Amino acid sequence: MNPVPVRSVSVSLREGTIQVLRERTGKRGMSVYVEALIQRQLEREHLRELIEDAEAEHGPVDQAAVEAKRAILRGDDTPASGAA
Repeated sequence: MNPVPVRSVSVSLREGTIQVLRERTGKRGMSVYVEALIQRQLEREHLRELIEDAEAEHGPVDQAAVEAKRAILRGDDTPASGAA
């Protein structure tokens, strides 16, 4: 397995943010934690772009259908009325 190249960058954070990060991760875990946060945000932005592209091509999402699918995922026995 090839190691992933790592480069260092410097970022500025508020002191309160740094304090909370250290409390959650310890001093040496901050980089891994911040990397995971950034990767998650990038995934969300990419997903938003995919949704925007799909809506541009097919029109907006039917919210009733979305809620019906959420009900199925939650295991709800009674889907919202009028939802497909």
